[in-house]
Amino acid sequence: MADDNPITQLLQDWRSGDPKALNELMPMVHSHLRQLANNYMRGENAGHTLQATALVNEAFLKLVDASVAWQNRAHFIAIAARAMRQILIDHAKSKKRQKRGGDDIQVTLHEANIADNQQQPDLLDIEDALNKLEKIDERKAQIIELSFFGGMTYEEIAEALSISEATVDRELRFSKAWLQRELSNTV
Repeated sequence: MADDNPITQLLQDWRSGDPKALNELMPMVHSHLRQLANNYMRGENAGHTLQATALVNEAFLKLVDASVAWQNRAHFIAIAARAMRQILIDHAKSKKRQKRGGDDIQVTLHEANIADNQQQPDLLDIEDALNKLEKIDERKAQIIELSFFGGMTYEEIAEALSISEATVDRELRFSKAWLQRELSNTV
């Protein structure tokens, strides 16, 4: 599948050493990263100190410093989603250590609620469940991450993982059911 996306070209130019490419790339991807960050932050407690803009900026700093051979836009968004997820996890762990569990961070996932009782699970519970799923089936965990945390479409996930959209659909349905069962005891 050919990728005529200008973001893909800018990513390749940037990795080839063109400093102008990064300057052009930043505004093009900033709005998408900001939308992802807003989705993450929507379900958090009112007293939460990490803001969406700070999350985007931190993620972008990680991406700028990353030594990654960017394949395309989907690959970039996948790596960005993982970076934001890790920043949120690190922040949640830090806050939990400070408060000893008194103010757990709740998240609203990109997709529908996945807990049986329709409450949003704690971010650290989701992270634990995803880590368990990753040990069972790494690709299923990646699909969840790309869908929920990356906000990617089935087509984008299929492209990023080099699998069919039908496989994405099947594995995402399985993974959602598995996560729902896993998280139903924690919420």
